[in-house]
Amino acid sequence: MSFTRNFVGLSGLLSLAAQAQGAYTIQDSYDTTNFFDGFEFFNGPDPTLGYVQYVDAVTANSTGLAGYANNGIYLGVDYETQNPAAGRASVRLTTKNAYTHGLIIADIAHMPAPVCGSWPAFWSFGPSWPSSGEIDIIEGVNQQDSTSITLHTSSGCQFSEDSFSSQDCGTPGDGTTGCGSSTGNTQSYGSGFNDNGGGVYALQWTSDAIKVFFFPRGSVPSDIDAGNPDPSTWGNPTASFSGGSCDIDAHFANHNIVFDTTFCGQWAGKVFGDDPTCAAKASTCEEYVGNNPADFQDVYWLINYVKVFNEDGNAKRSIARPFSA
Repeated sequence: MSFTRNFVGLSGLLSLAAQAQGAYTIQDSYDTTNFFDGFEFFNGPDPTLGYVQYVDAVTANSTGLAGYANNGIYLGVDYETQNPAAGRASVRLTTKNAYTHGLIIADIAHMPAPVCGSWPAFWSFGPSWPSSGEIDIIEGVNQQDSTSITLHTSSGCQFSEDSFSSQDCGTPGDGTTGCGSSTGNTQSYGSGFNDNGGGVYALQWTSDAIKVFFFPRGSVPSDIDAGNPDPSTWGNPTASFSGGSCDIDAHFANHNIVFDTTFCGQWAGKVFGDDPTCAAKASTCEEYVGNNPADFQDVYWLINYVKVFNEDGNAKRSIARPFSA
């Protein structure tokens, strides 16, 4: 995909739209008018121990790793530097506001291509990880061809009446394994997603269930396009977590929304050698990512918008907590 990137200043005030829309009310809307006002850059060490250097807003803007392009929000990675000592430069952005319950809808035109060593994710998490939970909506590593939808919690959360019946989502006690699975839908992730022009993901979060819906481009419900979402008309979700022993409200709260792309680390690096194609390219994940910058030119997010809705005033917004996951 070729386009001209227009990078703009990242300062300003967050404007919040608020109007009643059926059962759901728009709470926060992030698009090309305010995205970098509502999200902030994380530039600390990667908690997943990736071969990555997350950069701040000024650096991201000046080096072309973040900005606006093709009427969307561009979040990319460095694809020029050979063997960067601190890891390949990338961005990790988190909403300033945190949310409990509600409907989070993201229209994404392009996600990072599935390249050996890459680990992109669109997700949410709460403070004091994993005690307030984590919801991975889009996530995958290396050449994976469908998204993994996973929940991470402290111990004592198990679902049974859902599309991903689970063991304890806190297993092995520290939340690192989580519960969930790959969807198997090749339009939901990577090349299949991008070749189709992307699509829309929606997270519906209530006290009774956590549901994730995916709609490929061309199949997005008209009520979403109209800004009046009604999940009751969408049919079966791509993933549903409900039933069982999990008290959702006790395990999920005050989530910030995150987009990031890391490399190698605790997942992509761990399974790098399990992919025959990746293993043939280099002896380690870090070696491949460091030596082949040009292979990461297509590893970028292009986001049309992220919108957060509440249902009958039940969703809660709070100030973002300290970054801890």
